[in-house]
Amino acid sequence: MASGIQMDQETALELVKKGATLLLLDVPQFTLFGIDTLMFSVGPNFKGMKMIPPGPHFVYYSSANKEGNEFSPTIGFFITTSYSEVVVRRWHCQDERLVKISEDEECRYSEAVKHMEFDNQLGPYALDHFVEWKRLSSYITNTAIERLEPIGGDITIACESGLIPDVPRTVMEKQLMEQLNSSKFSRTTPKDSHRHKCYYTKISQIVKRKDISGEELTAMNLDKVRSLL
Repeated sequence: MASGIQMDQETALELVKKGATLLLLDVPQFTLFGIDTLMFSVGPNFKGMKMIPPGPHFVYYSSANKEGNEFSPTIGFFITTSYSEVVVRRWHCQDERLVKISEDEECRYSEAVKHMEFDNQLGPYALDHFVEWKRLSSYITNTAIERLEPIGGDITIACESGLIPDVPRTVMEKQLMEQLNSSKFSRTTPKDSHRHKCYYTKISQIVKRKDISGEELTAMNLDKVRSLL
């Protein structure tokens, strides 16, 4: 995967050195991998992303079968990068997910990245997509992430399926629920899935207040974001 922005070799090298790097070890071929607004299928030499701009980013992936035509529910996590930072994750074959490694290992791999040892196996962040992501993530702060993210940081629909029965389901939502309840995917759901749910703010289905006008009350029930202010 290459960025649509054209640049000379010197500029590209400068971005590699200043941008953050996400080093992903042992990710199987055909795994679907995404960061921010871009997702693609992993090749045999894939080791992660380089030239990642500083700030919050959402990393997500979906493990595949050997043929690359069936995928598990997507798992994602937030990272907040700084200049020249190296973030390292390793693929856990049994759990089919990316996990953190020890500090000693991370230091060794970070040095290897800074010495360009993995450069040919790292895909460049698509800088032409960054403007869109920056607009979408403009209100995402470290405080918001820490308040909302599950224990362990991994976010997956497999642990959030309880949200769907509370609202009318579309055909696609019904298919998703059937998929999540199938034995194939239920095996990948943590037993203590309640600990892996996001800590969303609860919003009342119906807002009842006597200190505002009828017009304001109607508006608040139509747009419940107002009740969070």
